[in-house]
Parts: sequence; structure tokens; C-alpha cells
Amino acid sequence: MAEIVKETITTQTNAVPTTPVNSKASSHQTVEYLIYFLFAVLEILLAFRLVLKLMGASVSSAFVGLVYNLSGIFILPFEGIFRRGFAQGVETTSVLEPSTLVAIIVYAILAWGIVKLVQILSGEQQPSD
Repeated sequence: MAEIVKETITTQTNAVPTTPVNSKASSHQTVEYLIYFLFAVLEILLAFRLVLKLMGASVSSAFVGLVYNLSGIFILPFEGIFRRGFAQGVETTSVLEPSTLVAIIVYAILAWGIVKLVQILSGEQQPSD
């Protein structure tokens, strides 16, 4: 003969209800992501410039010319802070541009600051560390 087992399930009446997780980003989060994306593109462009200058890339190349022209306006405010370093090679001249390094650091801090300002203006609750 089969035995019948009866189970009783009890639920807690004072349980905290769970809220569904909204996977859609709010408008200020979208702005934050957009700011980080734009500054990341700028940072990558500046990093390309730094590496190409260090390797002594030829300006006659279309890609190198494009990178130098696009990034030139962004390092302009930082020109003249430090002197450039040159290393003469057999075929190329390697150039260290400290202004590009300064620009990379400044634009990263600027992106972080703008995102924090957006968070403050949106009224987002800041996590306490």
C-alpha cells in the first residue's frame, strides 16, 4: 500500500516584498554612459597619438595623419607645459609628448567630474563608502 504524505507550507506574513528589477537605464544613467563613451573615444584617440609619436610613425600615412589631426585640437591647451623629448633612430625619430600624457589624465578626471555633476543634479542617492 502506498503511504500518503501531507505537507503543510507556511509563509511568513511580515516578509518584505521584493521589487522587480528594472533593467532599463534611467535617463541620467544614459547621459552618464554617453559621457563615459565619448571621453573613452577621446582617451583612445590620445593613446593612439602617444604610441604613434613614440614609435616615430610616418606622417605621410593617412591613418597617422588622421589621428594627429583629430587629436591635435585636444592637446592644444596642454602644449608648452613640458618640453618634448626626442630620440633619433636610424630611420625615424621617436617623440615623447608630455602634453598628450597630461591631456589623457585631465580628460579622464574631467569625465569623472562631469558624471558626478550629472549624478548630483539628477538627485541620485550616493552610496556611502
